[in-house]
Amino acid sequence: MTQPQSPTASDTRYETYASLLKRWDKVGRKFAYKAKTKSEHARWRRDLLKALEDVTGFSTFQTCPLKPNVTESVRLDGYTRERIEIQTEPGVIMPFYALVPDGDGPFPAVLCPHGHASGGKYSPAGRRDIPEIARQIQEYNYDYGVQFVREGFIALCPDARGFGERQEPHTKWEQAGKPDGILIQSCQYLNQMGYPLGQTVTGMWAWDLHRLIDYVETRKDCVPGRLACAGLSGGGLQTLWASVFDERIKCAVVSGYFYGYKESLLEMHWNCSCNFVPHLYELADIGDVAGLIAPRPLLIETGDQDPLNGASGMKNVTTQLKMTRKAYRRLGADASLRHHVFPGGHKWSGVEAIPWVKQWVSGQ
Repeated sequence: MTQPQSPTASDTRYETYASLLKRWDKVGRKFAYKAKTKSEHARWRRDLLKALEDVTGFSTFQTCPLKPNVTESVRLDGYTRERIEIQTEPGVIMPFYALVPDGDGPFPAVLCPHGHASGGKYSPAGRRDIPEIARQIQEYNYDYGVQFVREGFIALCPDARGFGERQEPHTKWEQAGKPDGILIQSCQYLNQMGYPLGQTVTGMWAWDLHRLIDYVETRKDCVPGRLACAGLSGGGLQTLWASVFDERIKCAVVSGYFYGYKESLLEMHWNCSCNFVPHLYELADIGDVAGLIAPRPLLIETGDQDPLNGASGMKNVTTQLKMTRKAYRRLGADASLRHHVFPGGHKWSGVEAIPWVKQWVSGQ
């Protein structure tokens, strides 16, 4: 009689990973871009947009009065930093900073959503007085809100759900006693709560930026119709999806967040849960999603050594860009899509991004 092996006697592992990779090839990209005419493009855009609103849960969020509340105003070198709160859903409050240039307005506006390891709004808003934030700004060139306000924009730097002042209760428990606790995020907890209710972190973030645009339209110091959105990493995710769902964003900069989902999310499935949307891969790849922004100006910013690019590196980025470019060319807007590749890793560059926004939004 054969003796049963102990659980540690064999190195064999019966994983599902390889099967899921094959499934991608079978069912992926139902809405791959194939439009040959502008009318086909319009149908493709309508159908994919509706599908993405459903799978992200964007269509489930509830509007409500904004109830803006200015809680703080601090004069700084060349601009004023206002802390403001708005209600994005009934009972859901989003704090953010508005960085307002000195001088006479009105000014064009730019939303500056943050990514991970940012402390939420603190890094884009340049809170170098907080030591943990100063280190992140130094490493990732993270204070792009300040960079924009110094170029004559009103920069709005929000806390995304799960970050900064919007950390969920369990996250606050985790951060207790940790000097860098402000950098911890609640993405996993939010997605685990949201999935069974038909919502995702992606949808939550896009909705809150949608409501922030509602607020921008109430400000007399913002030029009507001149609004951009620019963000790094998770801020690039927010910029991408907010620009897809809200055409009031006239110009977008996606930094450190543009790559094929199979390599950078399915293969690298340990990435943050905020990236993952049920059924997304069945519908589209990131190049198709970005094509929904066409013909509005879109700049993709990529560090050539960014590890999030995936196993094939820049190839995993450029193949997606080719997908997006098909949509722009179909609409005769090839000049409205630009890819800036800079030497380095996962960080904000801004070298071409800020002039790009000035060109398309400020008319300079």
